[in-house]
Amino acid sequence: MQSDEIQRTISRMAHEIVEKNGGTANLALVGIRSKGAHLVRRIAGKIKNLNGVAPPVGIIDITPYRDDIEKGGKIAEPRPMEVPVSVDDKTVVLVDDVIYRGRTIRAALDLMGQLGKPRRILVAILVDRGERELPIKADILGKNVRVGDSQRVNVLLQESDGVDQVTVTEDWQRK
Repeated sequence: MQSDEIQRTISRMAHEIVEKNGGTANLALVGIRSKGAHLVRRIAGKIKNLNGVAPPVGIIDITPYRDDIEKGGKIAEPRPMEVPVSVDDKTVVLVDDVIYRGRTIRAALDLMGQLGKPRRILVAILVDRGERELPIKADILGKNVRVGDSQRVNVLLQESDGVDQVTVTEDWQRK
């Protein structure tokens, strides 16, 4: 994906979020650090352009909640949301760049349970590379990309990488 396609995809995702929620009332967007943080801000901007109202945006770091990272024997302290928003009785849309095994979203769901009681949680993902280990799927999806186990999907965004681009490369660690 190149810049134009990424912009169109984000715009389509914003439309779909508003449609699934029936507007912007009681909507909160939560980006998963790091690329999800950039995407959630862009989606919120598109929603503001569509409806004149930007939904509240929060950024979370799910690292302490992951079950696939060695913790070294000690339990990590939960980190609060970087940009706090109320999730109680809201439709919360979790935003991330790539979904693969489903473990990042599972960790984000665990964290959401500690932050409050959302009415509903939706998952918005820019790229789905398939091959889930957990029964988790995106409710709002930018693009499906089928790649092999030895390949990696790289999402590059202007805010962090100086370019908007999605590429597939060989992952030498998985060979």
